[in-house]
Amino acid sequence: MSWTRREALLGLGSIPILGAVWWAGASGTVGKKRERDAILERLNIQPSLPSAVPAISGEPVRVGIIGFGIRGEQLCRSLGYATEEWIAAMEEAEALAKAEGRPFTALTDFRAQEPLNVRIVGVCDVFDVRAEKAVRSFGTAEQPVKRYKTYTDMIESGEVEAVVIATPDHWHAPMSIAALRNNVHVYVEKPMTHTVAETHVLKEAAENSKAIFQVGHQHRQTLSFKTAQDIVDKGILGHVSLITTNTNRNDDNGAWNYDIDPNASPQTIDWEQFLGSAPQIPFNKNHFFRWRKWWAYGSGLSGDLLTHDYDRLNCVLNMGIPRSVMASGGIYTHRDGRNVPDVLQANFEFPDFSTGSSQKPGKERGMTFTYSATLGNGLSRPTMLMGHDASMELGNRLTIWPDGRSTRYAEMLEEGKMEPGSPIYHYNPAASALDGVSSATSQYFADKGLMWTYVDGKRVDSTFLHMREWLSVIRNGGQVSCGIKEGFEEAISAHMAGLSWKLGRRIEWDPEGEQIIPVEGVEDLDTVLLESPPGVGALAPDVVAAL
Repeated sequence: MSWTRREALLGLGSIPILGAVWWAGASGTVGKKRERDAILERLNIQPSLPSAVPAISGEPVRVGIIGFGIRGEQLCRSLGYATEEWIAAMEEAEALAKAEGRPFTALTDFRAQEPLNVRIVGVCDVFDVRAEKAVRSFGTAEQPVKRYKTYTDMIESGEVEAVVIATPDHWHAPMSIAALRNNVHVYVEKPMTHTVAETHVLKEAAENSKAIFQVGHQHRQTLSFKTAQDIVDKGILGHVSLITTNTNRNDDNGAWNYDIDPNASPQTIDWEQFLGSAPQIPFNKNHFFRWRKWWAYGSGLSGDLLTHDYDRLNCVLNMGIPRSVMASGGIYTHRDGRNVPDVLQANFEFPDFSTGSSQKPGKERGMTFTYSATLGNGLSRPTMLMGHDASMELGNRLTIWPDGRSTRYAEMLEEGKMEPGSPIYHYNPAASALDGVSSATSQYFADKGLMWTYVDGKRVDSTFLHMREWLSVIRNGGQVSCGIKEGFEEAISAHMAGLSWKLGRRIEWDPEGEQIIPVEGVEDLDTVLLESPPGVGALAPDVVAAL
């Protein structure tokens, strides 16, 4: 199908205020208009809405929340449940923004959110303060919320149909496996697993369970990413040989130095349950609230942030697990006792990958995916997909530039209808929307398309759409967008990066045997993955002992 410019604009018109789409040569002359029409007809890019989701009918889905920390509260809001404290804070922030003449729509967006046919019936958190807040905020006399002391109590109770898991990383797999084996539906935060071995065990549990399993990569519902799929599938970029993506953060929150609750103590926190399989160390508030800084509980940059970038590109390209990974970096800024790096560079190699090409045979295969991260600088750097015919910047918006040596666009380039330095396509689904961003960390996620997307011209929480999809599949059947296949690819890729950084060598994948190739001299890869590398801070640094 080829569109005229008028037909394209009519198509866009069915999606109110989705934004600006424009082409090179923006002059209003008749000649330039014809050129723009020709470019549009050749590209035939169609902005894509999230797939239609059947209504969540019948009885409300009975959901239990496991982990009610920062992310747990966010996930509950996506389900339609906000705490009293959050609503009060947003009302105050809204009033301040109004007084200062700037947009702030968080509370308005939440209240406009489509109701989901879901009821939170239980919560499990090892910190009394968090658990009691959830019970108080979400329960009523007619429909109380029950607190469970352990996740097994919740899963085996028969009172919950589905669980949302938002715990430290080392609990993701054990809780997911237990739920799946009891045919309880699972929505689990990334990374899917904490070790290589449990990745395989979880895959088997999901494949053998009747329950629906979804990994929390909410960007799979983001409009620009779905449009990017269309762009790649139509060969507009040609053969993509290099992807560059990154994380830049330069504040304490972004470096995982979260606030420590003054009510935290051995009396209010079940420390033994928090530790689980982690090394048994004395009670430490720093470790409890800032667990992402240690391999024993978290997965560092590779599991916490790289996984976002890997999966949002995997959903566009369907590239799967890399054949090899080489990573480097170190702890260069935050020498606070952490043993995960705050600078990471990782190269993922896909020697057989191809998006198709206008090039001669032999020049259309192989790709490198480069991830670069620092927690010591906040410069925003774009995600770029570099193809033989064009390059694409991808985030909540996307822009395409032709390549001066393009085979596909050679004629248009020669005739001056395209110029290498001028975009041939720009798509902003929020051109007329107001974005109120409350922090540098929020801006980082927003720019990457990880916080919200736009439907019918309105800003919509991407996590809401992702969880709605999961709940709809529970009630109506079908397939989720980030199930065990996608989660397995994400987890293995992240673990390969972590292992490479630990060992200082290339880590390789055997696609036929579906396993990481053993490393000579290393008996157990998971032992390496979980331990502090030589010369890097131990688990309980003296500098934070007073906490």
